[in-house]
Amino acid sequence: MPLSRLARSASGRPASGPRIPLPHDIKVLLAAAFVIALGYGLVAPALPQFAASFDVGVAAASVIVSAFALARLVFAPASGSLVARLGERRVYITGLLVVALSTGACAFAQSYWQLLLFRGLGGIGSTMFTVSATTLLVRLAPPEGRGRVSSAYAGTFLMGGILGPVVGGLLAGWGLRVPFLVYAAALVVAAAVVAVMLRQPRRAADDGAAPPPAPMTLREALGDGTFRVSMVSAFTNGWATFGVRMSLIPLFAGAVLLAGPSTAGLALAVFAVGNAVALTFSGRLADTLGRKPMVITGLLVTGLALGAVGFTDNVPLFVAFSVVAGFGSGLLNPSQQAAVADVIGNQRNGGKVLAGFQMATDAGTILGPILAGALADRFSYGLAFAVTGAISLAAALVWLLFGRETLVRGSVPQPEGPSRR
Repeated sequence: MPLSRLARSASGRPASGPRIPLPHDIKVLLAAAFVIALGYGLVAPALPQFAASFDVGVAAASVIVSAFALARLVFAPASGSLVARLGERRVYITGLLVVALSTGACAFAQSYWQLLLFRGLGGIGSTMFTVSATTLLVRLAPPEGRGRVSSAYAGTFLMGGILGPVVGGLLAGWGLRVPFLVYAAALVVAAAVVAVMLRQPRRAADDGAAPPPAPMTLREALGDGTFRVSMVSAFTNGWATFGVRMSLIPLFAGAVLLAGPSTAGLALAVFAVGNAVALTFSGRLADTLGRKPMVITGLLVTGLALGAVGFTDNVPLFVAFSVVAGFGSGLLNPSQQAAVADVIGNQRNGGKVLAGFQMATDAGTILGPILAGALADRFSYGLAFAVTGAISLAAALVWLLFGRETLVRGSVPQPEGPSRR
């Protein structure tokens, strides 16, 4: 179906009507996302061990992982500006190639500091393709299908993330440098596929039409109350599900439950299972029930589950709460991203806005493990997880009080002006 017909049908069809087919370009982005996530999972098991092979301690080996997130955070504003100036397609392909080169260079690193540098450069490329891909999804997704598109994108990343570590563990048997070479090659293939199959955006001048509206600025988006509360929930999501979950759950399993690494791995795996189950329907509910109730529900479920993890004293309960936390995350993410897409709209380039949104998530991902880890060291794991849960519950309250429903049924949602709440 041509995009023009798709847009017309999306604007005139009620949210509960027949499913709208995904545009061709979104399918291309989904395929590329699977390859990216698969490759990221390939190097994840090998990276800490590879860093440790240079005779550094545990803390230094962990910094290699943090360097990637830190580079994403620092370079996010520049990525948003590049997307606004050069366009999503060009920045997306360039970002893929930057990560491919940096990952390939990691395979040939001869020292810890070389590995740290190359991995940090990969974070720059990562934020380039992340911001540009999200901007494309916002622009191309039908307004009434934004939740479903966000679910499909998250689900694709999740599947690649689940399969990647399995394949990466097998490849690492051939040497710790092999997964990096395979991932670099996969990224080059993904970049080639996107370059060939992702359509060039049509310019207004080609049709004799007026120039498109100027890209939306972060200041303009911050004038919308829903975007402001989305920044709060993005920070909370980074803190809880990307930061504390990945750092404290494995440590809690060993220190408190006296369980081995397999139990920690099981908890992380079942989190992904709970996430996958929620993603099968959460996007459609966001497109029918609305963004706001799904975001609030996701924050409540995630906060209560993670808060309870720190007070478990047996493995079955530990695993059960991990499943529930993953389920809550699957309810939250598509709805939150759809709300931000509603604020931007299909007619504006939202690269700078989405870069700011990503920075909020990355900031939570970096600060969460540090502050929660300090609480666990100084007081207890129970307090660290309780504070994490309380932050999620507080974000739900902020959404309840200050967030508005952005889904407009039967018509294209219009972004809210800066002067409105």
